[in-house]
Amino acid sequence: MSEVKLGDTPVTVEGQFPQKGDKAAAFTLTGQSLEDTTLESFKGQRKVISIIPSVDTGVCATSTRQFNQQASSLENTVVLVVSADLPFAAARFCGAEGLENVKTLSTFRHPEFQTDYGVLIKDSPMKGLCARAVVVLDEDDQVLYSELCPQIKAEPNYDAALSALA
Repeated sequence: MSEVKLGDTPVTVEGQFPQKGDKAAAFTLTGQSLEDTTLESFKGQRKVISIIPSVDTGVCATSTRQFNQQASSLENTVVLVVSADLPFAAARFCGAEGLENVKTLSTFRHPEFQTDYGVLIKDSPMKGLCARAVVVLDEDDQVLYSELCPQIKAEPNYDAALSALA
């Protein structure tokens, strides 16, 4: 278990958050067309996994836009935005914003992702959502960078995450 903050309030986060050098846990999540999508679906690509509470919050929307913008210049790299949002909401957001360089994935049918990746919020009004985090993987699913944001309301360190791919 870990602890992050929502404002000034401590929040318990369950699971084992991946660390640099770890092999990423396999996962199955739900894509925008309600299809099951696995880590294996992105075999041979570098992956930036941006884990957020919901695209319907300002910070989550900003981080999704930032990764969308910066991902367009990265070779052999996919940006996966993971949340508990329904796929319909994520698709609506990306469509309205014109975001084409991120793939949104939902934990709604596969909540085990949250504990497997150490991001399940166990208490507070956000109980059941994902804590904000970034995990960067190489082509072989080794963790190059990981950040469990200590403050849910704060943006991740984009530069540090993306420089791990340099």
